[in-house]
Amino acid sequence: MKDILYSPVDQSAADYVPALRSLLEKMTCPSSAGERVGIKVHWGERGNRSFLSPAYVREIVQWQLGRGAKPYVFDTTVLYSGGRRTAAESLRTARENGYDENYLGCEIIVADGSDGRSVTDITAHGNHFATVQVADVFKDTDAFIIFSHFKGHMAASFGGAIKNLSMGFASRAQKQRMHADVHPELIKKSCIKCGLCSEVCPTGATRQDPEEYPEFDLEMCIGCAQCIGLCPEVALRILWETDDLVFQEKLVETAAAVWKMIAGKTILINACIRITAECDCWPGHNPVIAPDYGFVGGYHPLSIDEASLERVGKEPFEKTHPGVNWDRQFTYARQIGM
Repeated sequence: MKDILYSPVDQSAADYVPALRSLLEKMTCPSSAGERVGIKVHWGERGNRSFLSPAYVREIVQWQLGRGAKPYVFDTTVLYSGGRRTAAESLRTARENGYDENYLGCEIIVADGSDGRSVTDITAHGNHFATVQVADVFKDTDAFIIFSHFKGHMAASFGGAIKNLSMGFASRAQKQRMHADVHPELIKKSCIKCGLCSEVCPTGATRQDPEEYPEFDLEMCIGCAQCIGLCPEVALRILWETDDLVFQEKLVETAAAVWKMIAGKTILINACIRITAECDCWPGHNPVIAPDYGFVGGYHPLSIDEASLERVGKEPFEKTHPGVNWDRQFTYARQIGM
């Protein structure tokens, strides 16, 4: 198998689906007829407009159906308030964003279950976790396709396949463990006292009296960073409780544990299109920071993310998230033998 495959897009074309189809035709399929295939996606938050079109996922589903496989599409619930905090809300958001079972041609599930308890603990190797808790999908799935939107991320500079394996598979408890060192710090000169940060906080850790600056209870804060990402005046920044590289190391440890479970029966595709400043969790304004490049396919999360970054370039991410050492995802993955 060729390790990395590219399928560029013509930016003047109205439809990028043929470019994805061309990539799929080149890839070695991980499944056989009759096998159950899990397609990991992020179907976007309510109010978000940068998520990947369901037309791409439909193309992947049709590719698998044409081979006689039994595909399903999945994601997991999240920490923050919004349209994906519970399974019912998440499926409703999926439908609102065009991820409909009739359109895709397969089942759509929230993999950690209707109550968030369909999870399993798997062994991890690194400095932070002895085990990680993720959606319990391994025993019922024969092969996986990890379809990731390659774009920016405030705490990791960029997110791709590694982040989709990590935060994308993680239980809500594991998501909280990874976010535990992220807290908001107020820049008073930029704050307009609009109250949005207290409105969106899922735990009530942010309080604000009328006409006063918000106050943050860091004991109650779960580190979801929603207030930081949604602040209209960029008046909040990350206050790291520990070294700012720890978040990336936790991402990698979780991804490595998941990868150990599914390596050899998985292909990965990064969509380097509509490359935005932040991930598809954020509603509202999320500016595009780089031109569309196309689709990158591969068989290992580290190599596909490195190839995607090489294709897009580091400059858009470094300019958008200055001071975030994105390279730690790669060096730490190698350090722990991923």
